[in-house]
Amino acid sequence: MSVPMTGTANGEPRDPSAAIPVATTTYPRTSRYYNTPVAVHTEPDGRELPYLRRRLLPDPATLGTLAEHTVSTGDRLDLLAHRYLGSADQWWQIADANPALDPAELTGTPGRRIRIALPPGVPGAAGDGGLHG
Repeated sequence: MSVPMTGTANGEPRDPSAAIPVATTTYPRTSRYYNTPVAVHTEPDGRELPYLRRRLLPDPATLGTLAEHTVSTGDRLDLLAHRYLGSADQWWQIADANPALDPAELTGTPGRRIRIALPPGVPGAAGDGGLHG
């Protein structure tokens, strides 16, 4: 990823104490960091350190429900993501769709029902609210 490291878009010096977005990431669409802005922090010695800005969670109402799952002993988000979404790496989509401070809480209690949802922008999924499958 190429991130501009000095100055602003119009060539003027940047405030060295400011952390400003300068680019977006090149993470794939399947990553929870896709489209997350990159900012640069300038250290007192002038070194510039790029970092990812905070990723805000989507509004669950914008997510299309694929299924509901009743948690069983031994369930894990990565296993459920593989089963429902086709990739264990997509566990974060299940976490985004269910309120919990710690993702491990979602599968910690057998009998709990959790929502399996698709991200915003998936054709035919956003806001449908219905259960499928």
